[in-house]
Amino acid sequence: MLEIRPTCENCNKDLPVESDNAMICTFECTFCANCTELLKDVCPNCGGGFEKRPIRPAHLLNKYPVSKVVVYKPVEISAHLQKINSSK
Repeated sequence: MLEIRPTCENCNKDLPVESDNAMICTFECTFCANCTELLKDVCPNCGGGFEKRPIRPAHLLNKYPVSKVVVYKPVEISAHLQKINSSK
């Protein structure tokens, strides 16, 4: 079950459950679409790509609530880009 984290890990932008701006990697690192563009679609934590986070149906939110835990780990963008460019 996806946690559906509430914010972008990089910029801390709110990403509510119904957001179509939320992107996740295979480990559910969560970023907004703007930050995934800055990150060149490469997760800074695992190196994987991003996909649009699914929206949990409203009728299931009581039974399966979304996470309230904020993961805020701003990325040093220039170092990230250097790392992904050197691995090509």
